[in-house]
Amino acid sequence: MSFSSPVWLLGLLVVPLALLAYRFARRRPDRYAVRFTALSTLSLAAAGVPDRRRHVPAVLALAAAVALVLALARPHTTVRVPVQEASVVLVTDHSGSMQATDVAPTRLGAAESAANTFIDQLPAAVRVGAVAFSGSPDGVQAPSTDHPAARQVINSQTANGATATGDALSLALQLLHQGAKKPPPSAIVLLSDGAANTGQDPVSVARQAGSEKIPIYTVALGVPGTTISTPDPMQPTVDVSPDPQLMAQISQASGGRAFNAQDAGSLGSIYKNLGSQLGTRAVKHEVTASFAIAGMMLLLGAAVTSLLWVGRVP
Repeated sequence: MSFSSPVWLLGLLVVPLALLAYRFARRRPDRYAVRFTALSTLSLAAAGVPDRRRHVPAVLALAAAVALVLALARPHTTVRVPVQEASVVLVTDHSGSMQATDVAPTRLGAAESAANTFIDQLPAAVRVGAVAFSGSPDGVQAPSTDHPAARQVINSQTANGATATGDALSLALQLLHQGAKKPPPSAIVLLSDGAANTGQDPVSVARQAGSEKIPIYTVALGVPGTTISTPDPMQPTVDVSPDPQLMAQISQASGGRAFNAQDAGSLGSIYKNLGSQLGTRAVKHEVTASFAIAGMMLLLGAAVTSLLWVGRVP
């Protein structure tokens, strides 16, 4: 919860002062002693209202003060609602290093599963596209509400080749601009497990995306120090450690966020959260009226209970 006029919250400082004044008044000794010989009658009269019940009006009055002060501060809550129009392009690396098994069952298998989880979180109205790449982009689906078409590109990849991250990001930007004079809110989700080693500079492409208000959310997949065998048994294994530094540079240049995933569980969680985030938008709802009504009801309750149990308005 947040407040449009938080200065009014200073009024809450009155509440503890009022509570201390109330306790002081309750404990103050009577100024005059009154002689009363009919002690049995006095005892019956004093037992008419339990001591705890006599505190209820004061408690309700203090609660009413809190509610009314909060109402003056104009509180509002933020809720997330499905977006009516947006475009997202999933850019997935299927270079040779994606055959590594440090992420079960393989990096590529985990990436495909997580990408499908991502799409599951998106409302039907969100336009989804896909770019699969290795040495060049070789699987393309323009953003559309036909989500199964994007899934088909994602699920038909084979791990081989180099890593042309910049070319894939550039193609994703082109897809987001196709057929739209004014593109809807858009984003790119990039998953890669290694450094770009061919094609355009991905950071330069990310800067272009940032200038167009298209954030790139990057996920670096894999465990540092992982190696894979080469087809030639006489050759040494190849290091296929992820490159989170490059991915962080891409996300920062575009205004997005960078994530690291070293297992299938964390990758699935990242994609699920991203799907929920990109598929909804934050909307603020002012709840001043609710607090004002609650304050008035509490004041009414304080007055009624005071008249019934104490015999006067607090």
